[in-house]
Amino acid sequence: MVGRIEKEIVVAGGGPAGMIAALALAAKGHAVALVGPAVSENDQRTTALMMPAIAFLEQLGVWNAISPEAAPLATMRIVDATRRLIRSPTVTFHAGEIGETAFGYNMPNTVLNKVLADAVDAEPRIRRVLSPAATYSHAADQVVIETEDGEKLSTQLLVACDGRASLAREAAGIRTRRWNYPQTAVVLSFAHALGHENISTEFHTEDGPFTQVPLPSRRSSLVWVANPALADRLMALEPDALADHVEERMSSMLGKVTVETKQQAWPLSGLVPTAFAANRTILVGEAAHVFPPIGAQGLNLGIRDVETLLKALKADPDDAGSDHVTRAYDRLRRPDVLARTGSVDALNRSLLTGFLPAQVARSLGLELLRSFAPLRGFFMREGMRPGSGFGSIFSSGDQKVGRQ
Repeated sequence: MVGRIEKEIVVAGGGPAGMIAALALAAKGHAVALVGPAVSENDQRTTALMMPAIAFLEQLGVWNAISPEAAPLATMRIVDATRRLIRSPTVTFHAGEIGETAFGYNMPNTVLNKVLADAVDAEPRIRRVLSPAATYSHAADQVVIETEDGEKLSTQLLVACDGRASLAREAAGIRTRRWNYPQTAVVLSFAHALGHENISTEFHTEDGPFTQVPLPSRRSSLVWVANPALADRLMALEPDALADHVEERMSSMLGKVTVETKQQAWPLSGLVPTAFAANRTILVGEAAHVFPPIGAQGLNLGIRDVETLLKALKADPDDAGSDHVTRAYDRLRRPDVLARTGSVDALNRSLLTGFLPAQVARSLGLELLRSFAPLRGFFMREGMRPGSGFGSIFSSGDQKVGRQ
């Protein structure tokens, strides 16, 4: 046995998924080390969390500090803004149809990250190590982590929350399948003259979705998925010119637009691992799944990773990193992650293709959602939490998805 076990569980990666994992594990009584530098304060993106994820943040005791800076998503709308021969109908989803006041909330990453970091600092069961991990050594009964500062930690279980280029995943010998999209997401926040009425609108274009998401007051965040050439032009624009482009793309739906944050660009790609856990290592967040920003799935899926981790740990109360735990986690996460990755990839590619049958299929699918309320309700519940749509079929139908 190499060294001694300093912490029962080490979480690699100091982003929101890593901080949430550390807080959740500590709340269950585990001794945790959180290894990795503090998250950047220059992340101008926002995060939309569905009600099940909000309920999880409430359990961790952090939601009340976030909620004043978050806006509810009471209505979500899909608008076909393409110029193709086959166009889809506008589909509107109201949270009230499934007994919810909102599907979720949208919040600035700066707010979310600060509240999580403060909670981590206040939790005595979490040891914060701000130096990134440099190497991982795996033994039969533990993983030894050495940071760039030369500090060594040993642990029963390594939770890899260190992103799409995860060193922890690579060290565990977990391979991945990766792909790139001919798209770049340009993100920013803006003010507008008219109220958004807590409606999020996703315009589907030939380049991908252009998605406006409410923020408090007359403000919204924007994810504009564009081809790389257009993205480069958008990134070069001054605020006033960029605001004109945003307003034009939305057909002045929210009136005059004023850009509030500097635009940032994120090339789009996809990733799925061959296994979600192996060699005393469990993958969480973007170490486990990467796909385009469609349908507010990113961190929501990461929080479901953490929830599943807590369940998997029950498979072996004596050894957090045993094969019983890693196999349970892999078995439980595989269906959800692969289903979400596949559906988001298919929807995104359906926007990019000029293949007529694909356009017809997409249009028919959206028309069914628009015209058939039971199917729409099923789709909304499944979008918030997998299985809740099926669960509603065998219940009264007005259950609260966020409290299941």
